[in-house]
Amino acid sequence: MKKTPILTAIILSGLLAVSSLLSANLNGSISVRVAAYNVEFGKNAAPEEIGNMFKPYNFDIIGFNEVPDGDWTARVGKVLGMKYTYVGKISSANHKDKYKSILSRTPLQSTIEHELTVKRKRSWNPASAVQAVTQIDGIPISFYSLHICHSTDSDKTGHAYRLANEILPKDKTDRIIVLGDFNNHIGNNALKKIEKAGMRATWRGLKIDLSKESTFHALNPKINLGVIDHIFYSTKSKAVVTDGGIIELKKALSDHKPVWAEIVFE
Repeated sequence: MKKTPILTAIILSGLLAVSSLLSANLNGSISVRVAAYNVEFGKNAAPEEIGNMFKPYNFDIIGFNEVPDGDWTARVGKVLGMKYTYVGKISSANHKDKYKSILSRTPLQSTIEHELTVKRKRSWNPASAVQAVTQIDGIPISFYSLHICHSTDSDKTGHAYRLANEILPKDKTDRIIVLGDFNNHIGNNALKKIEKAGMRATWRGLKIDLSKESTFHALNPKINLGVIDHIFYSTKSKAVVTDGGIIELKKALSDHKPVWAEIVFE
């Protein structure tokens, strides 16, 4: 068969693409696109609306909180072509339809929900984090989606303390992502505990000035609680954050704004 210039270009392009994929696998680096969204028990938007909103981002994994039970998460996934879900059984503060869930493009393994309830008068309980392990390009990633209470003290009484000192140290996966509604600001004692547990906020890698930003209240801008929704990744993974931020919507679909990040793991 005689090779035309066009055919030669197509073959070379294909070879370069395969070479790039092989190189990425040999180097052990993968790019993972993730998002976190508190959907306020789905009262402001149907799951299909939220799926359509997320479509342009091509996410690998999404962590929801204050999510309805049942097939709500799966319905978002149907719009996005993401068919793997895990929905927890602990509803935040025992309110109706405030569960945590994970939506993934790749199969989920070792699913578990960690109860983070504490004995403290100022905390709402119960709180929890759902966890699953998924493999992207053959590389395992441990993923947590959570919803915890605001904490101002530095003793052993907060939800973040339990996560940082009792849950994360037991996770032996090199690549870990923890995201959700933390109800705390970067620099607070609660989030310092998580950072001391070997986690780093994507905001630091993105060098975003959070003092000028807010993730709550999307439906009523007069109520500005700053950035309380975050994404953390394990420092031992030597990951790099290449993109991300707060998704600003013309029409708010929840009282929170979604946050997202693209993380490259070595």
